[in-house]
Amino acid sequence: MEFTDTPQEAAFRAEMRSFIEQECPEGIRRRGFRAAFGGGGWDDIHMSREEYFKRNGAWVKKLADRGLIAPAWPKEYGGAGLSVMEQFIFTQEMSLSGAPRGGNFGIGTGWAGPTIILYGTDEQKQKYLTGIIKGDDVWCQGFSEPGAGSDLANVQTKAVKDGDDYIVNGQKIWTSGAHVAKYMILLARTDPDASKHKGISYFIVDMKTPGLTVRPLVNMAGNHDFNEVFFDNVRVPKENMIGEENRGWYVGTTTLDFERSGIATSISHTLMVKDLVDFIKENKGTGVITEDAGLPNELADRMIEAAVEENLCTMVISMQNRGLVPNKESSIAKLFSSELDVRISRTAMKALGLYGQLRTGSEYAAANGRVESTYLYATTSTVGGGTSEIQRNIIASRGLGMPRA
Repeated sequence: MEFTDTPQEAAFRAEMRSFIEQECPEGIRRRGFRAAFGGGGWDDIHMSREEYFKRNGAWVKKLADRGLIAPAWPKEYGGAGLSVMEQFIFTQEMSLSGAPRGGNFGIGTGWAGPTIILYGTDEQKQKYLTGIIKGDDVWCQGFSEPGAGSDLANVQTKAVKDGDDYIVNGQKIWTSGAHVAKYMILLARTDPDASKHKGISYFIVDMKTPGLTVRPLVNMAGNHDFNEVFFDNVRVPKENMIGEENRGWYVGTTTLDFERSGIATSISHTLMVKDLVDFIKENKGTGVITEDAGLPNELADRMIEAAVEENLCTMVISMQNRGLVPNKESSIAKLFSSELDVRISRTAMKALGLYGQLRTGSEYAAANGRVESTYLYATTSTVGGGTSEIQRNIIASRGLGMPRA
């Protein structure tokens, strides 16, 4: 692994750092515990909702003008065409500064757009890519189902051809952002008699199509991020299919967003531990901080683990930079990161004790309720993106060569 920048990479890093510092408006940067889910940060600059969206919109436009809404996309489609290392550096600098990524980072730029670029028709590219690259259109992902989460190829939602349309019936669950999305990328079974990987097709669905119902799933932290989506004779035009019929599984596993090292999460974890240490120092002796002799050692463990996580992420990106495809390495990094998320939030809760259990808005809530919301939300880390059990199976089978049974 290379831990130092080449002269060209150092110049690019300086360029990105200067761009962010000069162009990202004050008041919209959030990092560490200040970027955690829930209430206001410890020292947030308060502004009206209208002012926040005004500043954020101006920042998104600046990112879009430089192709940085989708830095991995080729320039011909509105991206920045960055190399693997340039993407890595850009993500590092954005995460260190706390600057928002802009647009529908994730589904739109990481999955829908790249899939359309690779497999879409010219008409599909013209219709959908512009809205993604400008950060205007929100996308969601209709993959997981009640009986098809870790075993995604077991999807049972059906799409039956009827003239120039497909009629879709079924249910999706854990659909992040479906309540605000304009489009969904959907995996549905088009051949019930084929083996489960070979009878699936990939569609784009307009979220305003009749027969489509979105119901909120509010988590225990009180946040509405997830949804369940029901399809009742939803008509999807055949021109909304991406790629070939019954080849959707192979289309769905493709993405141009190779920058999946997890470095942003690693930096966030380091900043969260630093924030926690600062908060403890500032409030020592006030009665807010737990009197626990083992707490300093526990905080040191979390900081060391965040450094280990960063090295694992660097290993993944170094492999990608050499043209290799990380497999077990990505699972190792993901597993470690997910479980570290839980450990950091647990340490924070231990440090603040009963005060940490209070939500934003409570008169006695410490750290403005950040610890409580972070603690509750951390439970999702070991599930989303592939459960810890799945990651351990991958590491065991593909990394250690252990038999499945």
